[in-house]
Amino acid sequence: MSDRNLVARPDRNLAMELVRATEAAAIRAVPFIGKGDKLAADGAAVDAMRAFLGTVEFDGVVVIGEGEKDHAPMLFNGEHVGTGRGPQADIAVDPIDGTSMTAQGRQNALAMIAASDRGSMLDASTVFYMDKLVADDRGHGVISLDQSIGDNIRELAKAKGKPVGEMVVAVLDRPRHEPLIEEIRAAGAGTRILLDGDVAGGINAARHGTRIDICVGKGGSPEGVMTACAIKALGGFIEGRLAPSDDAERARGEAAGLVFDRILSADDLVAGDNTMFIATGVTDGGLVDGVRLLGDTIRTESVALRSRSGTFRRIVSEHIADRWL
Repeated sequence: MSDRNLVARPDRNLAMELVRATEAAAIRAVPFIGKGDKLAADGAAVDAMRAFLGTVEFDGVVVIGEGEKDHAPMLFNGEHVGTGRGPQADIAVDPIDGTSMTAQGRQNALAMIAASDRGSMLDASTVFYMDKLVADDRGHGVISLDQSIGDNIRELAKAKGKPVGEMVVAVLDRPRHEPLIEEIRAAGAGTRILLDGDVAGGINAARHGTRIDICVGKGGSPEGVMTACAIKALGGFIEGRLAPSDDAERARGEAAGLVFDRILSADDLVAGDNTMFIATGVTDGGLVDGVRLLGDTIRTESVALRSRSGTFRRIVSEHIADRWL
């Protein structure tokens, strides 16, 4: 191995700066966990994320601002964030992925940001849903949205060298997925039913050594783009296909330049090799622990994924509680 390969020239890691914004959003959401008011939780998280994004040395434009589906408080599409100095970036934000789970005190709520070079991120905000299929690197050339879920399970099991009966497929718990769940079980695989949070499900499907082999189903298009940013850092497999709810939504998507009825690759969802994904746990989940209030400290757990360096970092932070009161 050459010296050039042994020592890479260090560069700035924007993901490690953006984690402060997801930490802030998660911490500010804590008083609303289990209190039944998802808009209040989302509003507190949005305000905290916006404030901390304003301190980051970059010129960010919100391509996907979560909240439009339910008129929640939001960082709006087209909003500029950051100091305006430094690298230009597209960002997708979800101050709380799982506002209902937060309000109900359930698991798997996250504060999330994805980022990529300016002009590289698909703006899928006019179409709320897409079909998604995610797996680890062994899915490349093996599985596809064009195949049945049974064929995908069997082919990926063969590529992984494991019995079909040991395969686990993550699916959102939605009435629309009842036939899909029946097909998965008929193929002989097990299911991991997600109350919400298919981003975390997709990331765990793309990582080696987790209990999820595939994450599949119809979920949010914004979350699909954010997942793609993470999957690129993991070298995993992702496909998407836009799924408009009606003709009016399809027309809005076409007017925005979106292409329907074809499979979108990871590069279609976010181009280039400089993607980042950052998430902090609000409540406990399979990807990260939620915020812990420990007397005079607040503990957060986050992940920061970056495609350029091919890294998955787990960040545990302790914050002086007085600074947040």
